[in-house]
Amino acid sequence: MFGQSTLSVGALAPDFTLQSQKREAVKLSDFRGKKTVVLFFYPKDDTLVCTAESCAFRDRYDTFVEAGAEVIGVSADSEGSHADFAQKHRLPMTLLSDPGGQTAARYGVKPVLGLLPGRVTFVIDRDGVVRHAFSSQLRANRHVEEALAVVRRLEASGRG
Repeated sequence: MFGQSTLSVGALAPDFTLQSQKREAVKLSDFRGKKTVVLFFYPKDDTLVCTAESCAFRDRYDTFVEAGAEVIGVSADSEGSHADFAQKHRLPMTLLSDPGGQTAARYGVKPVLGLLPGRVTFVIDRDGVVRHAFSSQLRANRHVEEALAVVRRLEASGRG
């Protein structure tokens, strides 16, 4: 697979506990029953496409929150790297450190060409079920637009 995910729509999202840029433990299951989660895996802080994607999520962050969703980014970078990245680009969302990529692997996020970590966005409903997955290494804005459309549909249907 070319940077795609093997976690299917309709599957229960694997729980995890990872450290944020604020050095706080964040557990996916803490959102269960409360919020839809937009979980985006990205290769590396402060690189061209990753910065564009993160800033696109930043620019629509309030819209996601108003629709009942929390946006969370995940990469293998350290908490310190995430803190610098978030501060530099005024990123309001939580960024989680996945050293060694174990959580990405549990989500089936495949590396591109066996080298570059994959870029996949998941929308997880309040019941913890994956409702959408989108994979594209280069179309950063599309991750945001597709996720927002799904979040809005879930909220309108009362499943958000």
